[in-house]
Amino acid sequence: MSIFIILAMFVLLYALLIRPQRQKQRAQQLMLSKVAPGDEVLTVGGIYGIVQELDDDDDLVVEIAEGIHVRMARRAVATVIPADEEAEDEDAGEERDEDDVVDAEVEEADGLVTVPDAEATVEATQRRIFKRR
Repeated sequence: MSIFIILAMFVLLYALLIRPQRQKQRAQQLMLSKVAPGDEVLTVGGIYGIVQELDDDDDLVVEIAEGIHVRMARRAVATVIPADEEAEDEDAGEERDEDDVVDAEVEEADGLVTVPDAEATVEATQRRIFKRR
């Protein structure tokens, strides 16, 4: 009878802990294997960037700001930001605070961007570069 209880506890442990963890690992590996140039990613360190190229050494070259490229290990990617999510955010965000909207009067000339001092914050720059709110 005690063997039945031990066996039942092992099955319960497997069903509640081991199997879900393995599924999570498989999903993470699948997501990492599908990373391609042009994908927006969030790193484990909390940095958003756009994948520029893939190295043979299982590394990625990620652009974290305009003209700033970082080489990182593929396993340092926490998640890939789907392009559909950005489009849905733009459609859903019709009611926004003025602080959340990048000034529409940003002038671009010859690749240079001139913004007012109020829009020269790190957050505003990231919104301009990555088109995020």
